[in-house]
Amino acid sequence: MYDELTFEDCSHSKDPLMSCALEGVASIIAGIGNVSVVIHSPQGCAATVAAAYDTHEIDFTHRKTACTHLFETDIVMGATDKLAQMIKEADQKFATKVIFVVGTCAADIIGEDIEGLCASIQHEVDGILIPVVAGGFRGNKYDGMDIGLAAFTRFIQKKGETIPKSVNLICPQASLNPTWGADLKWMTECLKRMGVRVQSVISHDTTMREIEGAGRASATILLSHDAGYKFAKKLEADFGIPLILSDIPLPIGITNTKRFLRALADTFDAHEEAENMIEAGEKYVIDILRRRALMIIPRYRNCRVAISTDATFGIGLTRMLFEELEMIPTLILLRSGREEAKRLLESELESMGLKAKVAFAADGYQTKRALQEANVSAVIGSSWESYLAKEVGIQVGFDLFLPTNRDVYLDKAYFGFTGMLNMMEIMGNDWERAFRSDNILWEQYDNI
Repeated sequence: MYDELTFEDCSHSKDPLMSCALEGVASIIAGIGNVSVVIHSPQGCAATVAAAYDTHEIDFTHRKTACTHLFETDIVMGATDKLAQMIKEADQKFATKVIFVVGTCAADIIGEDIEGLCASIQHEVDGILIPVVAGGFRGNKYDGMDIGLAAFTRFIQKKGETIPKSVNLICPQASLNPTWGADLKWMTECLKRMGVRVQSVISHDTTMREIEGAGRASATILLSHDAGYKFAKKLEADFGIPLILSDIPLPIGITNTKRFLRALADTFDAHEEAENMIEAGEKYVIDILRRRALMIIPRYRNCRVAISTDATFGIGLTRMLFEELEMIPTLILLRSGREEAKRLLESELESMGLKAKVAFAADGYQTKRALQEANVSAVIGSSWESYLAKEVGIQVGFDLFLPTNRDVYLDKAYFGFTGMLNMMEIMGNDWERAFRSDNILWEQYDNI
């Protein structure tokens, strides 16, 4: 139950948050250990690959990347021979089982046949060459993640019987939580308590052996509503591994966490453990809020709020804000536009009786336009939305998501009961700062 916003004049962009397919491809490859990457591009695109390794917090000594460093003459004359030589050098230097050969916008413009080249020189190198065409013309980072996932499906096997009570976790990095690794840890710990084995995480700190064994899992859990659906459905079609829990929000807030844990328990017959986790988690949240946040609900009650984030968090946050903090989400701006996410959001809004204005695949320009026209008192998003809120006259901007201005030293989950408290702590501090005066006239106290 939503009114979808449309924008007529969006042929240009001044958006600093625009992403490209290469970002998504790089984020998937960077999560796989002991593989190398040859990127066919000018030097700038190599920085995108480096940023993906930064996201996975991988030390420079463990990064095996090479770049063809294309110049203007290469773009004009072609650079097939240059790429072939770079692949051979990378094979000798890195000696990895797999080499991803990644094409970019420049390779698309030249018209390089990367797949044909890899096939023609495969017999000259020891590593298995995996061509990936990832030019930015092909979509945003979420599209790129799907391209990256599709590139190594050839390695997934099913040697042996299905492993009971085991799962593949897909796309943990497709998240705007600045410390998304903590959400992955929360998920693996919940599964462990229910006696469920994590067969593979695709991809973060993942070995090729784990990818090869992914075909033996008994279920797949997608940790994103922005990317990975195609890959999960491919596992389902090729190996009979069902995608579970994709029809409910991820565990964000009390209600959604309870729903998620009980759905897990239904799948893996772990009802007693799930109820124990729910009872302990609810008690922990209530005790903390009673002692340290008595004014939290009166503060937020009936506050009209805009949500601007990815679908992974935007869908779950809607119920948390409405039911648990008594706010009114009236504008929802999501950075992706998967049909599965659209259906889930619509179902959630209908179940709560909420009607909101919604924009999918919203870029910076569209976000600013929507906020200018919205009647809201607060915006939940990143530091980008916080700046926009101030610019368009909205007093409160909550800086929860990437890119963030907050210094982060310890990983904090946003999933689960503690995750709700982590988000509320950030919101509480941002709320106080928004209403704190920057212009106190100290002179009036001089004679006191």
